[in-house]
Amino acid sequence: MTGGAKVTVAGAGALGLASAMALAQAGCSVSVYDPAPQANASAVAAGMIAPVFEAVLDPEAAPHFRLLLAARDLWPALARDAGVTLERAGAIAVGEEAWLAGVAAALIRLGVHGIDLPRRTAEDLAPGLTNAYATAVLVREDWRLEPGTAMAALRTAAEAAGVSFRTRRALDAGDADWLVVATGADRGLTEVAPELAHLSPIKGHILRLAGAQHGSMSVRGEGTYVAPGDGGVCVGATMEPGVSDPTPDPAQAERLLARGARLFPALAAARPQVFTGIRAATPDGLPLAGLSEAPGVIVAAGARRNGWLLAPLVARVVAACVTGGDPGPYAPRLDPRRFGRGIG
Repeated sequence: MTGGAKVTVAGAGALGLASAMALAQAGCSVSVYDPAPQANASAVAAGMIAPVFEAVLDPEAAPHFRLLLAARDLWPALARDAGVTLERAGAIAVGEEAWLAGVAAALIRLGVHGIDLPRRTAEDLAPGLTNAYATAVLVREDWRLEPGTAMAALRTAAEAAGVSFRTRRALDAGDADWLVVATGADRGLTEVAPELAHLSPIKGHILRLAGAQHGSMSVRGEGTYVAPGDGGVCVGATMEPGVSDPTPDPAQAERLLARGARLFPALAAARPQVFTGIRAATPDGLPLAGLSEAPGVIVAAGARRNGWLLAPLVARVVAACVTGGDPGPYAPRLDPRRFGRGIG
C-alpha cells in the first residue's frame, strides 16, 4: 500500500472532508462524492471540540476521554492546514449546586483542573447569563469552531490539494483503488460495507438565533448548551435514539428553547430557526474507522455527536489504511470489524 492510490470518498461531512485532505496530503488522487453536501449532520452542529464536557456530561463518552482528548490534540495541525479558526476560550458549566458539584467531581476523576468562577466573572465572560446560580466552573481544554465556515475551509483546502468533488452518490469505488464510506447515518452502502449495519440513527434538534450575542464562551447547563455560532447563538441539542425522520418537532424545539432560557433568560422571547440532523451511532459510542471486511473498502462513520471532534483522528486512521502509515494507538478501538470479532 502506497501513496499515489486512487481513492473515492463517499460523503462530504466532517469525517469525509478531513479524510480527503489527509489522503491528498499523502499523495493520493481523491474524489469526494455527496449528492447533498450542505444537508449532512456536520452542518447541523455547534462545532464543539469538547473532550472534557462530553466525557463529563455524556455517560457514553466518559470511558473514551483519553481518546477524545487525543483527537482534539490533532486539531491544531488540521486547522492550520485547512485555514480553520479554533476558538480556544474554553467552556463554562452553570447550574444547580448539586449538579455543579457532580460536574466538579467528574472533572477531578478525569484529572482536569476546573476553575471555580464567581457569578460576576461568569457573567462577564458570558453576557446575559442568568444570575440564578452563584458559581460556575470553567475548563480551558474544550474548544469550538464554526461548522459552516469550517466545512467551506476544509473543502477549499482539499480542492487546493487536488481533491475533486462530485455532487452525486457513490455506489462503489468506481475505477478507484479504494472506497472510503463516510456517509454518516445513511446506510445505503451496507452491501458494500457490511459494518454499516451496526449503525443506528440519532435525531438531534438545534436552534439558531441570528443576532443574539452572549460573548465567545460556550455555556453548558443541565441538559443543554448555549454556544456562539454563525452571527448569533445556537442552543442544543436533543438526542432521540432510533429516530431517522428529519422533520422538526415543534414540541422538542420548545423544550430546548426553555432549557436554553434557564441559562440566558432573554432567549425566552426569541424566535429561533429550528434545524435537525440525523447522526449515526455504534453500540459502544465510538466511530467505525478503518478497514472493512470487504476488500478495498474503508469505513469512516458513526461518530455519534462528536463528528467534528473526532474528524482528524478518523482521518489519520483512514490515510494509514491506504498508505500503510501509522494509524495511531487508538485505531484498534475504532476498527469497524470489532463488533463481529469481539474487540471492545
